[in-house]
Order: sequence, then C-alpha cells, then structure tokens
Amino acid sequence: MGIASALVVLTAWTAHLAYALTRAPVDILSPWMYVHAAIQAYLYTGLFITAHDSMHGSISRNRRVNRLIGVLSLALFAAFSYKRMFGKHMDHHRYAGTPGDPDFSADDQRFFPWLMKFFTQYVTLLQLAVMAAAFNVMHRLLDIGAGALVVFWVIPAFLSTLQLFAFGTYLPHRYPHTEEMKPHNARTQRKNHFLAMVSCYFFGYHYEHHAHPRTPWWMLYTHKG
Repeated sequence: MGIASALVVLTAWTAHLAYALTRAPVDILSPWMYVHAAIQAYLYTGLFITAHDSMHGSISRNRRVNRLIGVLSLALFAAFSYKRMFGKHMDHHRYAGTPGDPDFSADDQRFFPWLMKFFTQYVTLLQLAVMAAAFNVMHRLLDIGAGALVVFWVIPAFLSTLQLFAFGTYLPHRYPHTEEMKPHNARTQRKNHFLAMVSCYFFGYHYEHHAHPRTPWWMLYTHKG
C-alpha cells in the first residue's frame, strides 16, 4: 500500500503538471488558471510528504526502493538533496522544538522570519542553479511558455512550501510548549479528518507523527483518538 500511494502521488503530480503546462490557460481572468495552480500546489505537497515518508522507511521494506522514491520525489519537488534533507529531518525528530532542531526558530517565533530561517536550512546555490537550468530546458528546448512554467511549476512549489511550513513546522512546534506536547514539543490539530487531509495530508496530526514516525501519512488519522 505504501508503494501504491507513492506511485499515485508521483503519477498525479506528473500527469497534472504535463496537462497544465500544455493545456491550461495562462490568463489572469480565467478561473481555471487558479484552479490548476492550486491543484498542482496540493500535489507538490503530496510529493514532499511522500519523500518524507521515505525518510522514515514507510514506503517499502526494500531500502533501495524506499530511498529511490524519496530521491525522485525530492528531485521533482525542487532538486533537493535527499542526503542533506534526511540528516536534517532526523535532527528535527531528535531535537524537536529546541535550539538543536534545524527546523525550529528559538530566537524569532514570527511566521516570516522563521520561514526565512527554514529556507536557509535547505535551499542551496547548486539547487537554484539546477532549477534554473531545468526552467531553461523546458522553456527553450521543449517550447513551454515561460508564463505557464511560472504559474504551474514555480508558484505551486512555493505555495506548497508555505503549506508544509505552516502545518508541519510552525503551527505544531511554535511556543508556548505545554505539558501535553511533551516529549516531542509538538501539538496536533483538532480531530477533523477532512480538514486534516485538505490542509496537509494529515500532517497536522503532528504529535501523532512524532509519536509514531514510521506511520505513513495516509494512516496518521488512525492514531488520532
């Protein structure tokens, strides 16, 4: 089931991106442009969470298959390094909500300064160069419009990053840390499986994730009482 869900996400992301880049309108007056951009942003979030589950060994018992899906998902998301992401994510679980947590901002709890710190932990110059090269290949060699690439490829990735940061880092781990958040310094959203799925693939059930890190995203709701 883990491999099946991963393949569904990868296929949906690829198929919808291909459709949006070649068929969807790039017109600020067309509601369909916004619909397709929103769909692609949501699929980007699923792509990252698939990579995240790979880091926890939740996709396949075969370590090579598990890693391959994680590497592919992060590469498609924004040319992220799986090795770099894996190390930092393990530190996040080890030191959650403390100064040793690479995802946490102990000095400034405001949303956007924390987001900037979050970006600097993961975005590299090499990654930006790879993404710029990919943009030019698709635009100049594959003849895909620059507007379509910005609306359906670039912007959805940023929107997804905001979604992942808000529901997977900022809301679950910000101060104040209460007794019920221990030992993971993580809070969880109220029980509403529909909103949890729409908001971030059940990732808002964040205490449950830290308590059961090997549970795949599509099963997190089973730990919510």
